[in-house]
Amino acid sequence: MNTSMKGKLSLMMFLEFFIWGGWFVTMGTFLGQNLGADGGQVGQAYSTQSWGAIIAPFIIGLIADRYFNAEKILGVLHILGALLMYLMYTSTGFDQFYPFVLGYMILYMPTLALVNSVSFNQMSDPTKEFAHIRLWGTVGWIVAGLVISFLFSWDSETAIASGMLKNTFLMCAIASAILGLFSFFLPKTPPQSKDEEISFAKLIGADALKLLGDRNFLVFFISSILICIPLAFYYSQANPFLVEVGVENATGKMTIGQASEVLFMLLLPLFFKRFGIKWTLIVGMLAWTVRYLLFAYGNAGELGFMLIIGIALHGICYDFFFVSGQIYTDSKAGEKVKSAAQGLITLATYGVGMLIGFKVAGYVTDANLVKDLHDWEKIWTWPAIFAAGVMLLFLLFFKNEKVEYK
Repeated sequence: MNTSMKGKLSLMMFLEFFIWGGWFVTMGTFLGQNLGADGGQVGQAYSTQSWGAIIAPFIIGLIADRYFNAEKILGVLHILGALLMYLMYTSTGFDQFYPFVLGYMILYMPTLALVNSVSFNQMSDPTKEFAHIRLWGTVGWIVAGLVISFLFSWDSETAIASGMLKNTFLMCAIASAILGLFSFFLPKTPPQSKDEEISFAKLIGADALKLLGDRNFLVFFISSILICIPLAFYYSQANPFLVEVGVENATGKMTIGQASEVLFMLLLPLFFKRFGIKWTLIVGMLAWTVRYLLFAYGNAGELGFMLIIGIALHGICYDFFFVSGQIYTDSKAGEKVKSAAQGLITLATYGVGMLIGFKVAGYVTDANLVKDLHDWEKIWTWPAIFAAGVMLLFLLFFKNEKVEYK
């Protein structure tokens, strides 16, 4: 792959995740502080990610894989997304905002698979080349947070009070329009499955259901769904929490989590080889418990370091469980059902697990609201206990097995 092609794919990946990181992190704060949404409504807004994840396979399987080039679908979805993002920017109440964010996530979630398809189609050896392209997505997410906090200070107390946080949606609308237009200049990526029969079972990864007959995989599958419940607390409540307790430049500081994701991705193969799949996954789940306890008992003053450590644990939380889980799923599936198995796990975690998680997070947050302030110690204790429970179940019922890191 030549330098020009690497540049195009890297820019595509940068913009893809700049857009997501530019509004998704701060949406909870915006809804609560500027639109007067309660915890249940914030959870409802974040659950649109889950609905998008559930619907995405149908868009990819029925349209992108069969009838149109991936880069053209990518362009159309992002241009339509830019319009919806602008309508989110102009919304003045939650009831007006919600249909737009739901529509947006139904359009956006399929683009995560499309940018991968466009990238893979240009690579002779994706196992060596893809990581260098995907890295720019993480950089895009980090830059979005730094722009919000340090360039424009949209997440400062005074800016939030004056409604400036809504500018994140305008920024992302512009970026989405740019990526939409740029997509038409990406390399042609024709449909991959135009002559194959399609079925509902294939679209939802049902071909991989037979893997659940393996006790170890069943334990992993159930644990993956359950661990997404505490994960939803972080996505929907971390930024509102940091802002409410008085952490300055909260959005920018949350990018420490993405930076740690890159670092621990590099360390993952070493840990995986030394300790095996079981203990890698357990360390990932333990990190969720530790993170939430740090959030529960830290503060923006003398114990501010606890909050920073909690954010920095994101690399272990995500890489050691979700990336390792993808590797484990790949190793168990076999050649014929690899794609179906990954689709099934994605549907179960980002679909079902997160859908439940956002609902629970909203309920717990509302239940611990006292005189317009949240009892964050109690709020974060719940996902900490839950993650510890999932880890204990996994420890007891999952038998270690040898899995090669690929």
